[in-house]
Amino acid sequence: MRLQDKVIVVTGSTTGIGKAIAKRCLEEGAKVLIHGLEAGLAESTWCELDPDRTRSDILVADLSEPETPERIRQIVLHRFGKVDGLVNNAARVGTGNIVSTTRGSFDSFFDVNTKAPFFLIRTLLDDLQQTRGSVVNIGSVNAYCGEPDLLPYSMSKGALMTMTRNLGDTLHREYGVRVNQVNPGWILTENERDRKQEQGLPENWPERLGNFFAPSGRIFDPEEIAAAVIYFLSDEAGPVSGSVLDIEQHPMIGRNPEKEIPE
Repeated sequence: MRLQDKVIVVTGSTTGIGKAIAKRCLEEGAKVLIHGLEAGLAESTWCELDPDRTRSDILVADLSEPETPERIRQIVLHRFGKVDGLVNNAARVGTGNIVSTTRGSFDSFFDVNTKAPFFLIRTLLDDLQQTRGSVVNIGSVNAYCGEPDLLPYSMSKGALMTMTRNLGDTLHREYGVRVNQVNPGWILTENERDRKQEQGLPENWPERLGNFFAPSGRIFDPEEIAAAVIYFLSDEAGPVSGSVLDIEQHPMIGRNPEKEIPE
């Protein structure tokens, strides 16, 4: 059990990557605060992951609301008495470019993807210092530049990565708290499957990607991201802090395109 008796907060953990992380944390012996936006989904996830409800709790709350970080702190301390780890997974995902992005839309990406992790870390900092805890931010390979229609999303993840590098140094030295980041590539979550169909791709689009996007023959499963997060949360990571791990099957920058071999 790599997280035995640790207490981990996982935001955005009722679906997709966050749910896989919460599930793996429980399997590794941790107690977990599950967080989401929809009450029904949170309840069903709680029942699925921890039927006895002895090693987890749930909170339904909007991370963009200023009072939410303190609500998270109060519920986890009341239920479990400490905080060993924080996984900032919750994110707003959506399209937008230089022409289509409104001021309100731009702000909403940064409110959830950048500001919420910042203020949640700050709120839990003293508690994490007491346990010499670990923060893992879930970013995106789009942080390096992004696609044309993912501009505000990509910018928010780029800012998150800068924060990880900065706090990975300062918080480790001053508070004993490690901060690292995982940047997933293309992940086959239930929401991503539905989103691509809404954008016009066929139902079996994951099997039709070709080897440019999926050299291995498939894109990633959420459980493969969770495995990396467990390493950063665990004592096995030792003094690792300020690191960013890109989980992708090809380089995002400088990738060599396939070359046709003449007959």
